[in-house]
Amino acid sequence: MGCVTAVPHPRSEAPGSARAGRLSLAVALLSGALGAAVALLATRQQWSQGTATVAGGAFPLTAKGSDVTGVPAALAIVGLAALVAVFAVRRAGRYVVAGLLALSGAGIVVAALLGASDSSALDERAAQASGDTSASVDALGHTAWPYVAVVGGVLILLAGLLALRYGRLWPAMSGRYERGTPQPRRKVPAVDPDRPEDLWKALDRGEDPTGA
Repeated sequence: MGCVTAVPHPRSEAPGSARAGRLSLAVALLSGALGAAVALLATRQQWSQGTATVAGGAFPLTAKGSDVTGVPAALAIVGLAALVAVFAVRRAGRYVVAGLLALSGAGIVVAALLGASDSSALDERAAQASGDTSASVDALGHTAWPYVAVVGGVLILLAGLLALRYGRLWPAMSGRYERGTPQPRRKVPAVDPDRPEDLWKALDRGEDPTGA
């Protein structure tokens, strides 16, 4: 009766790992870039509206996302830069940048949720419109744009989590572009003093053909 042994096949995992790396890379790039664009777009839209009483009448007031909080826009730019920087670093540096990418997305989510119910920007505009520093906005309302920014933050967070999980399988910049890489020196041909053409070529190169 023949003997059957269980032999591991390490090569069987290589195609699966490569496929997971390519898929995660595509999803991370798409979600990260789309998330940053969505978050930046949302901060430029109207987040809240209300009215202030000015000279006995109601004065309409509105506030954009950038008026309420500048955190989502700033973190969207940081996240986009981190998404690009993931490919410029290796090993531990890649995990650090991936963590920064994930934190940028999480920060956008938190800041946008807090800004969805914030009225300080409209209160400040009500004080300016009425000339009364204690004035506040009436009939406060909010739009859906803060939650659109939340979606952008979630997409960036997803890109960061994918980078943390599969970043080791992603490609990196070629080593020839790294600073300090030594370049091979070109070999200088020997000069034959008996050949005038060699002497002239040496002089054209700025060399001294008579030197030892």
